[in-house]
Amino acid sequence: MQNIRGIVFVIFSMAVFAGEDAFIKSMSHGIPVSEVLIFLGIGGMVSFATLTFLKRGTLAPLVHRDMRSPLMLWRNASEAVAAMFFITALSLVPLSTVAAVFQATPLAITAGAALFLGEHVGWRRWSAIGAGFIGVLVIIRPGSDTFQLAALLPLGAVITIAIRDLLTRQMDPSIPSLSVAFYGFAAVIPAGLLLAPINDPFVMPSGIEWAYMLGAVICGVSGYYAIVQAMRIAETSIIMPFRYMRLIFSMALGMLVFAERPDFWTYVGATIVIGTGAYTFWREQKTRAR
Repeated sequence: MQNIRGIVFVIFSMAVFAGEDAFIKSMSHGIPVSEVLIFLGIGGMVSFATLTFLKRGTLAPLVHRDMRSPLMLWRNASEAVAAMFFITALSLVPLSTVAAVFQATPLAITAGAALFLGEHVGWRRWSAIGAGFIGVLVIIRPGSDTFQLAALLPLGAVITIAIRDLLTRQMDPSIPSLSVAFYGFAAVIPAGLLLAPINDPFVMPSGIEWAYMLGAVICGVSGYYAIVQAMRIAETSIIMPFRYMRLIFSMALGMLVFAERPDFWTYVGATIVIGTGAYTFWREQKTRAR
């Protein structure tokens, strides 16, 4: 029963994360990416500070002794850069393309863990990782008539999010997850300020853009809560394959909301990325079971 609840939580989180991306994309049509980053950072900080207070009755957990450690600072820096890549990608690239490339994140994490953390990765998983990134190239197709440099932005987000997650693995487990999320959103604010000089001037959001902002924050916070709950109550091997539901939800929203029509090669590349990601995870579980 716990596994079923975990699956429901994962599917819900993937749906609302796709919704968050759609809200951000809609919002970026009217206001600069730098402004989107700043508002999202503030909204996330307020949300996670509120959740911390409701859960603990105090904001003291946000002042953990390790919050100023070099590891935390590097993690937050990678979070900031990832946000710049990802949200800029959403503003310039079709949602379905961003989502398809983003599915390569687990492959990048596995490769990074082998290269930098000394984790053993056999030739089968290395082959799957290589095939997965070939799938990414199929999606963005550098050198083709349809290629645009902005298509590399989701790949930048994949790499920097993998760095963030690898740094997170090295953190003290006693640091509350809500505190980590709070500072992750806090790091997004200076990212927006850094982009401001090269973006369009600040504009006051309209009523509908404020609604998009609120929707993005609600989706992001509820998705985070749901995925944490899923990881706590269910077996990882059972729920992890359902994380790929995000691509399905994103493609559906891209078609329904933004009139996107992914081409044949996007579907082929996405299938390769998902297939190799699922195989890599299966091999990892099999290796651990020995």
